[in-house]
Amino acid sequence: MVMRIFLIVSLLFLPGAIFGSDYPLAFVDSSDTEIIIDSRPKRVVSLVPSITEMLLAIGAEDTIVGRTYHSVLPHQVAAKPVVGGFFRPDLRRAAAFEPDLVFYSTIQQQVGHAFADDVTLINLSADSIAESFEHIRLLGRIFDRQAQAEALIAEQQRLLDLIEAKTDPVPAAQRPRVVRLMGRDSVMAPGDDSFQNEYIRRAGGIPPTFGLNGSVGEVDLADWQAFNPQVIYGCGGDRDLLSVLEQPGWKDVEAVRNQRIIFFPCDLTCRVATHTGHFVAWLAARLHKERFSDVSLQLYADRVVSREFFELPYEYVESARLVESDIRDFRNKSVLLELDRPMTVLSTLEGWRDNIRFVGNHYFPPPAWGLGHRQGLDGLRNRTLAALGLPPSETALLFTGADMDNLAIVSHSYRDMEITALVTAGVRGNAVRMAIDEGLYYELGDGSGDNQSGTINIMIVTNTTLSPRAMSRALISATEAKTAALQDLDIRSSASGMVNPATGTGTDNILVVQGSGPAIDATGGHTRMGELIGRAVYDGVHEAVLKQNCLIARRPVFQRLGERGISLREIDGQCGSDSTGQAGLEHLLLEPRYESFINSALVISDAHERGLVGDLSSFTDWCQGIADEIAGEPVVFAPIDDDTLPETIRLALGALTSGLCAHTAISR
Repeated sequence: MVMRIFLIVSLLFLPGAIFGSDYPLAFVDSSDTEIIIDSRPKRVVSLVPSITEMLLAIGAEDTIVGRTYHSVLPHQVAAKPVVGGFFRPDLRRAAAFEPDLVFYSTIQQQVGHAFADDVTLINLSADSIAESFEHIRLLGRIFDRQAQAEALIAEQQRLLDLIEAKTDPVPAAQRPRVVRLMGRDSVMAPGDDSFQNEYIRRAGGIPPTFGLNGSVGEVDLADWQAFNPQVIYGCGGDRDLLSVLEQPGWKDVEAVRNQRIIFFPCDLTCRVATHTGHFVAWLAARLHKERFSDVSLQLYADRVVSREFFELPYEYVESARLVESDIRDFRNKSVLLELDRPMTVLSTLEGWRDNIRFVGNHYFPPPAWGLGHRQGLDGLRNRTLAALGLPPSETALLFTGADMDNLAIVSHSYRDMEITALVTAGVRGNAVRMAIDEGLYYELGDGSGDNQSGTINIMIVTNTTLSPRAMSRALISATEAKTAALQDLDIRSSASGMVNPATGTGTDNILVVQGSGPAIDATGGHTRMGELIGRAVYDGVHEAVLKQNCLIARRPVFQRLGERGISLREIDGQCGSDSTGQAGLEHLLLEPRYESFINSALVISDAHERGLVGDLSSFTDWCQGIADEIAGEPVVFAPIDDDTLPETIRLALGALTSGLCAHTAISR
């Protein structure tokens, strides 16, 4: 595989244009460089999260040998080696993986100097949805995954066409003015021609024209007030700007007055990659909530789209199937078990249910969250059952925002006993630590809370007949196993994750089927059946969290810091040199020794916050030793100057930055 740069007429082709068919494959990338691919790449480093996402989506994950820590979805990438962050990757580490192909971004200016001449460098930078589709097709050809690429594009285009059809009748005067909020200390927005403004238009909104160019620029207060946004949306760290929006002038717009400020996952808002249709649909549903909730304006009748059967080893389970359905025009998914006889079911959502023939777990996608909210749980349940063609009196159903494609089915057995847990799990945005975090829903009030993306749903089936007491006790065994899994994964509370691991999410549910076979009356932790329930649920939660949220226990320390709300780019090294700031810390934390040091500090921090560890003097000595080691000589060690961080974390990060600063000063 070679890269050739020709200063010929071929450079006049548009970036991304393909002028070959099979190998060798020739095309012009986004830097106007002609690339020739002689065969399917075998070792790929992707420094661009959107490209990593595309490679995984088309099934080329086997080629990836390095990626940035910003690439966290989908789950296949979880165990792939990290080469630092998107803005300043460790190129020496990337080169050590001996790639034959590297995907890079224009802002990664040193890429050309870091790799050998026989390494192909490709820059694919999309500024629109159409360009992202071109890149998916191109990657499909490069990696011989054309069919997968076309299927991916077709699904996104289906959603884009659906939203266009649903919003096209909305008059211009009724389309909301929408701005994508960006920045940290000042209000910023995307350039006028950004793909993010295309998202707004595709969702049936009106984006601003601030006269900004490029990916982002600062917004003038006068322009802000003149545009007067009716809806503001952002992601992640954009929440820091909420304090700015409370200031005079900035708060005097309709969106702030009416509290129409929405936050989405950054993986969706900041990339034009494989989820463009999904995000446009979600944004449109929030912008036009009342319209999308109106049954009379629905484009298609609720219906079952497909059924896929799978086997469960229980004679009373007549069939087990994954069902796709369209409800409110959006694609829903369910796992359904049909029983061959009426049984009793214990559900934490519906209580005791007798004469049940169907049990299931139903996923409704983000665009459907909040639609028909006024109908309540009964309305949601009745409409879903009607679409699935199931009798309400004979069906027990759970609901979740975790995709059924990420279902975990785990079985464990002992002698003649067997138990299966069917688990879906989402832990982002809704994880809580019970007895610590505040419960904002007050049942005696109006109950007008928003839907959350995090839910852990567990269905338990066995080859035994569980007594009512055994079914009830199974709830405790399953809950304890779920919490143990979350603790071992270090899942953090969404409300207080800096100091608190989560015990669950605010919407978890468990459904236990009575079953058929030998009678069982005890399912506690000292019983074999309780042990089997615990093992199956524990393993199921691990697998489901991996599939849904790409979280494993040994995930990069960058992720673990981010889950606590700690951003490396806000830690500048305390010595005024850019080389000792974010890049220095990132590269240092790629070293197993220092990554383990910070991971240890996180564990000690949790113990210290709980009073299990009191005196930190020995840990402080450790920090001093780490600072001296990094500097290469004894240094003055100082904790990070940030009172919002727990003391242990301030000490640990201070050890790294003190050592880096001193090392830089010595090197000069």
